[in-house]
Amino acid sequence: MNRSKLLRRLAQGAVQNIAFSDMVHLVEGFGFRLARKSGDHHIFVHPDVPQLLNLQSVHGEAKPYQIRQLLRLVERYNLRLEDAP
Repeated sequence: MNRSKLLRRLAQGAVQNIAFSDMVHLVEGFGFRLARKSGDHHIFVHPDVPQLLNLQSVHGEAKPYQIRQLLRLVERYNLRLEDAP
């Protein structure tokens, strides 16, 4: 899914049924990178954000509360979506 389109969908509150792969693509679009993976926990870091971002895949979908955490980080640190490669 297109990063901008997904972000608009999430900003409107539609955080259910989001494919984990789409969520990882979006997180990477904000400049986060995968630091480590432990089991089903994917830990992302960002050079301008002191907190870690933890994402988990449950049956191929991202957890809604973790999506909301990303949205709060984006707002708090004024992160901008990079152009897709």
